[in-house]
Amino acid sequence: MSNHPLELGRPASGKRRLKNLLLQNDNRFCADCGAPDPKWASANIGVFICLKCCGVHRSLGTHISKVLSVTLDEWSDDEIDAMVEVGGNTSANAIYEAFIPEGYAKPGPDATHEQRAQFIRAKYELQEFLKPSLRIVSLPTGKSSLQSTVSRKILGGFRSNSSQKSEGMVEFIGLLKVKVIKGTNLAIRDMMSSDPYVILTLGQQTVQTTVVRSNLNPVWNQELMLSVPQRYGPLKLRVFDHDTFSSDDIMGEAEVDLQPLITSAMAFGDAGMFGDMQIGKWLKSHDNALIEDSTVNIVDGKVKQEVPLKLQNVESGELYLELEWMPLDQ
Repeated sequence: MSNHPLELGRPASGKRRLKNLLLQNDNRFCADCGAPDPKWASANIGVFICLKCCGVHRSLGTHISKVLSVTLDEWSDDEIDAMVEVGGNTSANAIYEAFIPEGYAKPGPDATHEQRAQFIRAKYELQEFLKPSLRIVSLPTGKSSLQSTVSRKILGGFRSNSSQKSEGMVEFIGLLKVKVIKGTNLAIRDMMSSDPYVILTLGQQTVQTTVVRSNLNPVWNQELMLSVPQRYGPLKLRVFDHDTFSSDDIMGEAEVDLQPLITSAMAFGDAGMFGDMQIGKWLKSHDNALIEDSTVNIVDGKVKQEVPLKLQNVESGELYLELEWMPLDQ
C-alpha cells in the first residue's frame, strides 16, 4: 500500500466530483426509464440509473455494464474519471439512443421488468440504436479492467460523424440548453398558493425543474439540457403544482417553436465568428403562446433566444425561458 500523502484526500475529492455530476439536471432522472432520483450508476457506460433498471444492467455482466451504488460503493479514480468524461445522461443518450427508430417508445418509470430488459439490452448489449459504424461487434467477457474506452471511442466517433443521416431513424443534431428563469402570476392550486415546478418535453426526452414551495411568482434560474433530433418538433412545457398526498395539479402549458432558433443558428454556423447581433425572430400570433415577439441573437459568441410565454389552458400565469443552441462539436 502506498503511503503517498495525497492519497488521503482522494476518496473525499472523488465523492465530491461524483456528487456534483449527479446534481446535474439531466442526471436527476434515470437514463433508461426517466424515473426520478437515481442512486445507481453504470461506471463504464457513464449513466445514472434507477434501482429497477439497475437489476437489468447487472444481468448484462460487468464487461458491458459495471453497476455501482452512488452512495454505498467505493469508487476508484478511474471509474469517476470515466463518468465525468462521458458527461452525464444527456451526453451518453446522445450516443446510445442516436438511432432510435421512429415510433419506438422508451420504457417509463412504471414499465415492467420485461419492457426494461428488452430496451436496455437493445441499447447497450446489442447497440441497436448506435450509428452502425460505431457499433462494437463484441466486447471481451470476463475482462476485469474498466471498459470506459468503449464509451469514449463511441463518443468521439459520434461527434466526428454527427452530420450523417439515416432514413426513418432518429439522430440528434445538437443540444438545447433551456434556462427556466421565472414564472409570474401563476394559478393557485392549494389553499392560498402553489408549489410549482416545470416539465419540459422534446420528443421522447423529459426534464424537470426543482419544486418552489408556496410561491406564485417563482424564480428558478435553472438550466436544463435536451438533445435535439433531426425531426425535432416543438418544445412542450407544462407547469404543475406539487402535492404530497395526491396527484400533482396542472397549472398551465405551452409550446415553443424551435425552428427560428435552430434555422438561424445553422445558417450562421460558427457563432463565435460574429459580434453580437440579431439573426432571427419568432413572431407573436394568435396561434402561439408568446407574450411578445421573441428574437434570436448572437450574444458573446452564443446563439440565444429569450422566450416570454403566456401559459395556456389555465386562468393565469406567465413563464420566462432563455434558449441556447449548442452544436454537437461544442
